[in-house]
Amino acid sequence: MGNLVAIVGRPNVGKSTLFNRLTQTRQAIVNEQEGTTRDRQYGKVEWCGNEFSIVDTGGWVVNSDDVFEEEIRKQVLLALEEADVILFLVDVNSGVTDLDDDVASILRRSKKPVVLVANKVDSGLLQYDAFDFYSLGLGEPYCVSAMSGSGTGDLLDLVVSKFPEKNSVDDTEEDIPKFAVVGRPNAGKSSIINAFIGEDRNIVTDIAGTTRDSIYTRYDKFGFDFYLVDTAGIRKKNKVNEDLEYYSVIRSIRSIENSDVCILMLDATRGVESQDLNIFSLIQRNQKGLVVVVNKWDIAEERSEKGMNVFIDAIRTRFAPFTDFPIIFASALTKQRIFKVLESAKEVYLNRKRRIPTSKLNEELLPLIESCPPPSNKGKYIKVKYVTQLPDTRIPSFVFFANLPQYVKEPYKRFLENKMREKWNFSGNPINLFFRQK
Repeated sequence: MGNLVAIVGRPNVGKSTLFNRLTQTRQAIVNEQEGTTRDRQYGKVEWCGNEFSIVDTGGWVVNSDDVFEEEIRKQVLLALEEADVILFLVDVNSGVTDLDDDVASILRRSKKPVVLVANKVDSGLLQYDAFDFYSLGLGEPYCVSAMSGSGTGDLLDLVVSKFPEKNSVDDTEEDIPKFAVVGRPNAGKSSIINAFIGEDRNIVTDIAGTTRDSIYTRYDKFGFDFYLVDTAGIRKKNKVNEDLEYYSVIRSIRSIENSDVCILMLDATRGVESQDLNIFSLIQRNQKGLVVVVNKWDIAEERSEKGMNVFIDAIRTRFAPFTDFPIIFASALTKQRIFKVLESAKEVYLNRKRRIPTSKLNEELLPLIESCPPPSNKGKYIKVKYVTQLPDTRIPSFVFFANLPQYVKEPYKRFLENKMREKWNFSGNPINLFFRQK
């Protein structure tokens, strides 16, 4: 099961800086002005063999007239509900504030593991000021400096130790593919799942899952055998005012991390929207297989072949540079082409497992590289001597042994990837190309 960590706290305590530090990116905008973070940020963190997702939320504000701050407060509450571990960030320079007390009172009632993090401890003397945060009733404050990175290693050790034990995935058979249906709200995810399962429910077995985990449903008819990964839990009536986009992405994180192939649902009546791109980026970041399904094609305005080609061009343009994935125009309501969706998902899964013999790789690629070698760098010529595929990798991964691997740039790697996709079918899957010293 993929784990999720949420960073919460009042405005301007350094949540975005800590997010950038832990993900080793500059994804989140950092500014001294309060309320800078309004859009949600999602990233991946790797630490000592553990990989988890992390969410940067906006600052907690109450009794404000700002409509954005009211929405931020809802998102923080949702993060508390969905996350496995919560990082409560406070500012050692400001001490305990009323807003800190408000957040702490909510966290004390929560049953989730909470780590109290005192940020901006840039010197040893400031560690003594962190003792004031014991008054929040959340245990010992862990002193870090998100700006310099001081203390973040110990913090990650603690976070990893608080993750729940994995159990839902262990109950499933590892050699059976897992397909996740993901997409923004009202794209037709539930409808297509119902269309897949049908009325004959004696073939369906719920393997495992809680209200926060992914549920595996075994599907084994019409020659298929796979697990359908769906997020559990029908939302209560009092939850309908939640930020649906934020909710859909947090749920998608769960489904995506527990799958081999993601079936991304798009709405034919609305086109490709920013939320679709957010979920697509999550699929790419997690290196999962992809099948794009344009749902509600039966009620789309332009149902002609020309309209279909325009839609395909728009999807590939928005999802570029990764464009090698199947696109299916379907209708979950009329069950139009839903069988094709399953066939494509199975094919993408098999492409994910594809192995190319080393002799075949060298026979096809070395003459190509010799005729179109990497550009010289500072008068030095790069010669690729040997190619092989790495065993036991999540996605197809290849190593090119060369005399000067450091001079091979990204455009040439994309050139090689495109040529490899022309020769072998890796449709729906990202592939990794590594250059190493021979």
